[in-house]
Formats: sequence, C-alpha cells, structure tokens
Amino acid sequence: MKKAKYILAALVLGSSLTLTSCSDDFLDTTPTSSVSDAVAYATGENLMVIINGMHRNMYVRQNSSQGQNGYTAQLIVNEILGEDVIFPTQGNGWFVSGMRWLTNNNESSTDLSYPWNFWYGMIRSANNVIVYGEAATGDQTLKEKAIGEAYAYRAYSHFELVQRYANRYVKGQNNSQLGVIIRTDPSSSEILVPKARNTVEEVYAQIWADLDKAEQLLTGKTKTNSSHFALDNVLGLKARIALVQQDYEKAAQYAALARQGKSLMTQAQYKQGFNDYTNPEWMWGITIVADQTDYFGNFHAYMSRNYNSTQIRQAPKVMNHALYAAFPTTDVRTQVVDPTGQHASLNLASSYSKFPYTSEKFITKNRDNNTPLGDVPFMRVAEMYLIEAEAKYFLGDEAGSKAILAQLATARDTAFTGFTTSGQAYLDELYLHRRIELWGEGFRFFDLKRTASPLNRRDTGAVAAVINNVWEIPANDLRWTWVIPRSELNANPLCEQNPS
Repeated sequence: MKKAKYILAALVLGSSLTLTSCSDDFLDTTPTSSVSDAVAYATGENLMVIINGMHRNMYVRQNSSQGQNGYTAQLIVNEILGEDVIFPTQGNGWFVSGMRWLTNNNESSTDLSYPWNFWYGMIRSANNVIVYGEAATGDQTLKEKAIGEAYAYRAYSHFELVQRYANRYVKGQNNSQLGVIIRTDPSSSEILVPKARNTVEEVYAQIWADLDKAEQLLTGKTKTNSSHFALDNVLGLKARIALVQQDYEKAAQYAALARQGKSLMTQAQYKQGFNDYTNPEWMWGITIVADQTDYFGNFHAYMSRNYNSTQIRQAPKVMNHALYAAFPTTDVRTQVVDPTGQHASLNLASSYSKFPYTSEKFITKNRDNNTPLGDVPFMRVAEMYLIEAEAKYFLGDEAGSKAILAQLATARDTAFTGFTTSGQAYLDELYLHRRIELWGEGFRFFDLKRTASPLNRRDTGAVAAVINNVWEIPANDLRWTWVIPRSELNANPLCEQNPS
C-alpha cells in the first residue's frame, strides 16, 4: 500500500503541475503513465492522496525557480505590489521587478504567467477528482471529503485568477467584462482546446456553485488538519468572496458562521512568530515538514526576520512607517516591529543589516537561523472579524461594526477603550486595522483593487531606488488588471487579451 501511495502521489504531481512545468523530482518510482485512471481514482483513500498532493503544491518549488513556490510565493507578490511591506534594499533581487510594477503588463514575463499556469494546474487536478472520483468505492466519508476539497480548490483557483487577470467586480453592474476561462472538463486534452474567456459574472457564479458543493460535502465531516478544507474555511472563503463582490449581507453572515466557536489568539501566541498552523486562530494554512523544505524558496526565507539567507540579511521586511505610527505601542501588532531595527531578542549576527521598523511577525519555527521552516497562514479568525465589521459598516450598521471590530482590537491591545470616530473616519480606521492585522499575509494588492483605491507609497519609508520611483499608481491604471500570458494567447486563439 505504501508503494501504491507513492505511485499515486507521483501521478498527482504530474497531473497538477502539467501547466507549471514543475521539475520537482522528490519521488522516484514507477512512471506516472503506468498508473491508470481507474487505479488513481478507485477509492476514497486514493482520492485523498491526490488532494494531499494539491496541498503540497501550494508551497513546493516549480519551474526551477525559488521565487515560484506555489501559493506561498504569490502571497509575497500580493504584498510587495502594495505600500505596507517595504524592502529597504534590493537584496539579491527576488520580487523586485514585481515591486516596481514591471510584471503586470508584460505578457512574456514568467512571473506574470506563473499564477495563471499554477491555478489552472490546480483546476485540472480538482476536475479529475470531482468527475472521476464519483465512481470511487470504499470509505464513503473519505470519498466525499476528497471531492468536497476538490470543489473548494476549484472555486478558490478561479477566484484567484479572476481577481488578478480581470477588472474588479462592481456590485450593481452586470459585470459582463471579460473574466477568465472556466474549465470544468477533466480530460487531459482540455488544456489544448481553445476556449473564450467567460465574463466576470459567470466566473463568480461558477465559484459559488463549487463552494456550495464543497459546503454540502464537507458538512458533518471532521477536519483533518488546517491544511485541509473543511466546513469552517469553506464558509470563510464564502465570506471573503462575498466581500470582494460587495455582497455585504452574505459577507457578514458567512464571516460570523465561519468563526463560530473559534477564538482569537493570545498576545503571547501572536508574538511566537506566525509559524505554527496548530495555532487556534488559524483556519487554513500549510505546514512544511523538515524533509520537504525548500530552504531559500520557503516563505519564511523571504518574510521572516531571522533566517540566515542573503535576502533576510540584506533586505529584511520593513513595515510602512505611517501604518506603524497609527497604533499605540500597547498594541501587540506594533510589538512585533522594532523601530530601531536591532531585534535584540533574536541575537542576530553582525552580518544582518539593521533597518528601522523591520518586522519579526514571521520567525522560523526552530529559531536557529539556519532552517527556514515555518507554517504559512492562508486564513485566520481575525480576518472573519474584519470582514464582518466591514460588511456591517456598509450595511448601515456602524454600531454593530464597531462592536465586532472592538473584539479584535481589544484582543490585540488591552489598553483599547473604544472608537471615537464615525463615518468615513471610522471606515479609514477599520481599514488600518485590516492592514496591520493582515500585514505580510498576501492581502494588500487585492484589497486596494477591490476598494478601487490608488497605491500611494509616499511617507511610508519606501526607498526610491528600490521601487524605481514608483510612488503612486492611480486606481484607474490598467496595470491593476494583469494581462493574459502570451503563452496562453498563442495556444488559444479564442482567448482575448486585456488592454495594457
């Protein structure tokens, strides 16, 4: 059975990464072509092996590039396109082109095509499980869990794609603008079949249909661990997606349901380094075990303060100075930022460059500076509080919004006594809480885009030479919508390009 599992894992690796050209060779076993579909999808246990392969794909190195490590690398990209995560130097060059907004409209850039190829690879694996898995025998609960997770992955993949490669969703409009290609056919030939882009409205309709199926199949099922989809984080996805669509009733409803029975972490837990997915607040994340580490490609090799890499030594991550100044020193979220940059408690060697306002929100799990192991958060309970608070504000319930946000603010700052602002000033304050709470976790680019907000890096501590003087990007700039990769256009004549 162990041998069979390795064969199946190899199969899913080949299946899920066909589009990403992954050269990973961590499995050395029977060629995937020798394993028939009938075997691969024969039982619930086999289906779950494929799902586990999809989990691993969220952080494994692809395309022989340490800057393309699944979803975890894309979280970094989402942050450096904004104004709150700052590089004090260019370091060794990773992610600098993205920070300068040179990728978004370059159809030949591999950094631009990577998210497109990655998520369509995930969609293909999900399609296989959804369609072929229906005939699986054996443990019915395991079968339903695997198929339910596949629906969640397919929904989230289309969501990531439509946010990046299409214009923002605007409530009250018909949203007939071009979205991305909906693919639900599991056949291996489908990626070669030309298909036109669906509208943004159609893409979101497919996302909701898939999430409804995921919720149905995962209701009543025990959550395996935080790497897996389960009822709580599927409801969390619904809240996140409803917020993007400005469907505030649904956003508030699902955020409250998703966090039901869950607690915010303590201040002591907040300062432990954001590296452990067993933290009670983490609803969805990924763990990287020691024998699967990618060292310099891991998330913590870029975002932690203490890993002994060139990137961390030369370009530790700085928090926007103005964001830091917006909160008191009694707030734990400022206590993981050192305004002096010395980080005395970490005992950093003299080879580590010191810059003011560097963050130690992320710390490697064993704190030995030589192993970049650390789990990566994808969804936390705090986000649900923020979604519910924002949704209630736009529903006209400012008092209710303040009551929800106050619970989060009090957990982070025991000296917090309440909000004194109202209207737009309070909304601005709410957004500040969202920015500092979710700093470094991959939300900023999409938050700016969904709220039609301009990028403004002035008075943040950003360095002109590092950002290449890209200080401001207007909200109507075409670069907020990434162009479609040239490789897709060449292979698919029905796919229309975005303006650039």
